[in-house]
Parts: sequence; C-alpha cells; structure tokens
Amino acid sequence: MKVLSLNFLQCAVKTCKTSSDSYPLHPKDAELVQDEIELNEDFLVNIMSRVDWTALCTTATELGFPALPSTPPTTETLRADGKTLKDLHSLLLETQMVEGKLVCGSCGHEYAVREGIANFLLPSHLV
Repeated sequence: MKVLSLNFLQCAVKTCKTSSDSYPLHPKDAELVQDEIELNEDFLVNIMSRVDWTALCTTATELGFPALPSTPPTTETLRADGKTLKDLHSLLLETQMVEGKLVCGSCGHEYAVREGIANFLLPSHLV
C-alpha cells in the first residue's frame, strides 16, 4: 500500500463517519519497502491538489520521515525544484507499507495490513 493511498483512507466504522479523528488512519508497527519507479512529474503535480497536506505531514512523521514543510508546494515550485519533486515522489509513490496496522484515532480500531493490502472488513458489531 503506497503512502499516497493512506492519504485517502478513513475509518469504516459507522460511528466514526462524523468524527474528524477518524482521518487519517495512523500507521502502527509499519514495515516499509522502497520500490524504485520512474518519476512522473505530471502525475505528481496533478495529484498534489487532491492530497490532504496536513494528513500527509502526520503520516510522514508517524512513518519516521523527516518533517515536511507546513504548507504544500505550489505547482510552480514542484516544477522548478527537482529535489522537492523527487522527495515527494519517493514518499508518495515509492514507499509502500507491506505489513503493519492502520489505527483509527477516533475508535481505536486496527486494520491489519498484510502483503501491502489493508483488510477493511469489519466485525458485525462495528458495521
């Protein structure tokens, strides 16, 4: 599961739908791997408008990455600054969580991640 995917996931428990603490899910005991993939500048520039920067900063810190700037880079900055573009590419697209758990900040439910796939099936009492 790529770090980019984590930016779009929230708790599936019904009572968490209205809680702001259910997003983002927090990685726990995460085993990360880096897969080198070709840099696609246009994709990265276009996806940045859809990324919740605050959630990404939280996730990056929890995964042990260096702190990100408090504000997201502009399109112009990304296109002009190759280092920032490569750093975000590495974090969002090359870094994968292969094992561990994603934990809801609201209810504490843990979603297991195995072989890079998160299990979002809930027990019947949480649906």
